[in-house]
Amino acid sequence: MKYGFWLPMFGGWLRNVEDEKMPATFDYAKEVVQSAEKWGYSTTLIAELYLNDIKGPEHASLEAWSTAAGLAAVTDKIEIMTAIRPGFHNPAVAAKMAANIDRISNGRFTLNVVSAWWEEEARQYGGVFTEHDERYARTEEFIDVLKGLWKEETFHYSGQFYNLSGTKLAPKPVQKPNPILYAGGESEKGKQTIAEKCDAYVMHGGTVEEIEAKITDMKVRREQTSNAPFSSFGMAAYVICRDTEKEALAELEKITNVKDSSAYAGFKDFTTKSQLEQEIQLQDYSVSNRGLRPNLVGTPAQIAERILKYEEVGLDLLLLQFSPQLEEMERFSRQVMPLVEQKRSLIKS
Repeated sequence: MKYGFWLPMFGGWLRNVEDEKMPATFDYAKEVVQSAEKWGYSTTLIAELYLNDIKGPEHASLEAWSTAAGLAAVTDKIEIMTAIRPGFHNPAVAAKMAANIDRISNGRFTLNVVSAWWEEEARQYGGVFTEHDERYARTEEFIDVLKGLWKEETFHYSGQFYNLSGTKLAPKPVQKPNPILYAGGESEKGKQTIAEKCDAYVMHGGTVEEIEAKITDMKVRREQTSNAPFSSFGMAAYVICRDTEKEALAELEKITNVKDSSAYAGFKDFTTKSQLEQEIQLQDYSVSNRGLRPNLVGTPAQIAERILKYEEVGLDLLLLQFSPQLEEMERFSRQVMPLVEQKRSLIKS
């Protein structure tokens, strides 16, 4: 299992806790990522939203791509997975920027392709927001342009959404044939697009049974294409690690006590503009990306046991959220990661 984490772009992950002591600043983000490299984390996921979906649209949030470029220059090992939403980007310019950041990082820059869900954000920032399946049709062309520019010396493209003639991109990315393209989706159109166009599949938090079913389904879809198998299956999860189960459950109760807050401004769009496989309750939304559903809540031993169950069904990347970020990331690295290794060794012996 590889351990990744969501970069704190929004001042925290909890919609019911006002001040999590993790400010939305580049300095804090840099401290988190540089510490994570020392603690054994492999990947940071940088979400791309121009409005703050966690604390409320009136609160500060970092911009993803400029943050990624800055972090690429001050890190050595960690994979920098940055979200990109086709409705907000020119694909040729995005391909150029991605190639540049990949070179800054010496081949550590990857993309999480997101077809978007927040209509109000698109209105405020001039993004393209259309019906669900049309968003994925745009995404398919967007990926075609990215890959074409990264591979071809001179690239031509004629599509419904994008047209390029004699376009050149140099220098190319370090990674060949392209920086890894992750994506997540639960609709029929979304899953087919990912199976045909992307390299790795990432999921919202789910139970072991839910994740096993998704991995099995996506493997079958992938086999029906001419592509190599997916390079990775990842899942979002929020961690509450405490010395006792009682302490962990008390924290869980605190963070799911829903308050009337602008932090829930995107809830309606998330549940109505996306085609989700599981019904989402307001309490689930108190932590983003269904992070509580995997139930990584309890003592280090309990969490390690649950992680191994996900590993058994084919999950190989956890994209974790913590609050407060630094303190809980360090706790997890010292108390949970070694236990997973120990328990795995015992199983194999």
